[in-house]
Amino acid sequence: MRIIVIGAGSIGRRHFGNLQSLGADVTLVPWREFEPDRIHDGLDGVVIATATQIRLELITLCADAGLPFYVEKPLAYDSATLAAIERAATPVAARSMVGFMMRYHPAFRYLARMDLSDVYRFGFEIGHDVRQWRQNWSFAQSYAASPQGGGVLQDLCHELDMAHTLFPDALIGPVQSLGHADFPGVDFATTVALGAGGTVGMDYLSPVSIRRISLRGTRHTVDFDMVGARYLASGEVIDLPFDRNTMFVSAMSDFLALVGGQPVSDVEHLPRLDLVHSSCALLAQAWESRHFSGQVTGDYT
Repeated sequence: MRIIVIGAGSIGRRHFGNLQSLGADVTLVPWREFEPDRIHDGLDGVVIATATQIRLELITLCADAGLPFYVEKPLAYDSATLAAIERAATPVAARSMVGFMMRYHPAFRYLARMDLSDVYRFGFEIGHDVRQWRQNWSFAQSYAASPQGGGVLQDLCHELDMAHTLFPDALIGPVQSLGHADFPGVDFATTVALGAGGTVGMDYLSPVSIRRISLRGTRHTVDFDMVGARYLASGEVIDLPFDRNTMFVSAMSDFLALVGGQPVSDVEHLPRLDLVHSSCALLAQAWESRHFSGQVTGDYT
């Protein structure tokens, strides 16, 4: 099976290595070196790991050539671009995937199998000082600093996807953001209200890495610390073994299955393109609804 990965950043390199481990004949091409004619070079599928704002052209090329694709999240940062992508991708949408890899996390899968109808309050939170992400990495020079497609809401959107997937009837409310004087239009911290009792918080600021899920219901409670691997359900410790790269491998294995017309895994919420419209639409709506209510300080060069 011949696959090309377009985009040679950290996520593109990870997908390239995982595809190799899965036995694919895979080529890694930096976005600036990609030539559109390569789409017609006997490929079976495409992985798009570019910046968010330059994906429509690539998705259109794939769909016109009948090639399924795996595209990194978020699919689009605004509603108009999302609609254009979904129109263009229609011929291959049922064989393509969006990179919502947290749907493969054992903690999320545990919650996806629960009856959550009694939950009256929920919170999803993620935060980490963006300057500590990778060695010799510059925030200011990265995709994350772009006002189109960057910022914490788009960059760390897995939490919003998970919240919406588990609680699809919770309508979006106010979206409050903090910006930075040196990066107009880029949110460094954002809190999204969902329904009467839901919040999703994400930031580039926390001095220690945070990733938590909290659910409160009339029958049970959930307190998951996904960084510390401590999982409590109604006060009982739950054992949920986890390896981060396993999520990426599992998602890519499902993509290869779709490309080859084979059965996919038993994951509860397969992030197939034609099945994730509402989540992608919510992300775009949240981005368009941001209200900047203050600014943070600090050197992010």
